[in-house]
Amino acid sequence: MISQIFTTPVATVAMNLQPRGGSWGGANQWTTQLSRWLRYHGWNVRYDLKKTPDVVLMTHTGLSAGTTFGAKEVADLKKRYPHVPCVHRINDNDLRKNSSEMDQFLAESNRVADHTVFVSKWLRDHHGAKWFDLAKSHSVITPGADPRFFHPIGTFLPAPGEAVRLVTHHWSDNWNKGFDVYQQIDEWISKTDSNKFELWIIGRWPKEIQWKIARTFAAASGAKLAELLQQCHGYVSASRYEPGAMHVAEGLQCGLPLLYHRDTGGTVEQGLRYGMEIGNDLGETLGCFLEQLPQLRAKLLVDPPSGSKMSLEYLQLLQRMIVS
Repeated sequence: MISQIFTTPVATVAMNLQPRGGSWGGANQWTTQLSRWLRYHGWNVRYDLKKTPDVVLMTHTGLSAGTTFGAKEVADLKKRYPHVPCVHRINDNDLRKNSSEMDQFLAESNRVADHTVFVSKWLRDHHGAKWFDLAKSHSVITPGADPRFFHPIGTFLPAPGEAVRLVTHHWSDNWNKGFDVYQQIDEWISKTDSNKFELWIIGRWPKEIQWKIARTFAAASGAKLAELLQQCHGYVSASRYEPGAMHVAEGLQCGLPLLYHRDTGGTVEQGLRYGMEIGNDLGETLGCFLEQLPQLRAKLLVDPPSGSKMSLEYLQLLQRMIVS
């Protein structure tokens, strides 16, 4: 077998978010996976504009510093090299953070974009109703988690008589992450003395919460997090107005069908494919989820989200932008 050695890069992409060790949110997982994928396929990946790239891929980490360059630097580059295309990845909004500057910041940054990627249809429509012209070149690419860790191999449906383990995980202790709903599930299991369900909470939660019966675990990422998720049977997310949550992708990729809240933004799109909405009657919802778990899991395993699938979509997009 002859190994192929890339002596000349396929192309050079300049990304404005440099990977960091450990967990720094979904954006860091995105740039880490995509950088590795592109390099494996012969691309040169840079995190600055010191040399002229073939294409720019710009994202953000909020209103605070965290990126290596921004829209101003891209605008300066395009004055000198107008042929270099810029792809702008958008994965946030004001609703999620109860802020008032994010949407405007994204709109201003988007002026240098030749193509815009949204992480969900819900987020696209949210910004489309405010400032984004839907006639402009754009696409939707769903987030995916690292398949080296987050996969369903070794996971199973609950054995007869075994409790269904529901799990959620968050790095933030903000109430908007859905802790009101997780509390309700915890209380329901406790009050009904149900031996059919367990609730696992991984990460952080508001200090006011005193869990009644839920099992709690310290924040984890990568292989440690996946090991915990793979011991469970269903994932629950009530995090409000999520653009395209990585925590949901991690659960789904471990083969866990999804219980979701109707106000979870882009998560609803995943829930409609692989799960069930949390209704007003929690007991009825959980009972129905238990009955449908085998069918939901089988459907999920056919076409789950994937970091590899996500990275391939970006690679194909970047190629099109360079040659078009």
